[in-house]
Amino acid sequence: MSPEKMVTMANQIATFFKSQPGADQAERVADHLNDYWEPRMRRQLASHVAAGGEGLDPLVLSAMDHLSVPAETA
Repeated sequence: MSPEKMVTMANQIATFFKSQPGADQAERVADHLNDYWEPRMRRQLASHVAAGGEGLDPLVLSAMDHLSVPAETA
């Protein structure tokens, strides 16, 4: 998927969880990404963050500490 589309999708998830009560919003963003994004998408997101994370909401960046990024298989 295009990086722009991925950033938009991740930011939409962050926007939703910002509206929810509690102090665990980053964990909830990561849980959503882990549950609903396929490994390839999570790897792409992690690569984008490693390259600077341009355009990503700070909550998405905080969620990266809790994201499961599977190793790429051959």
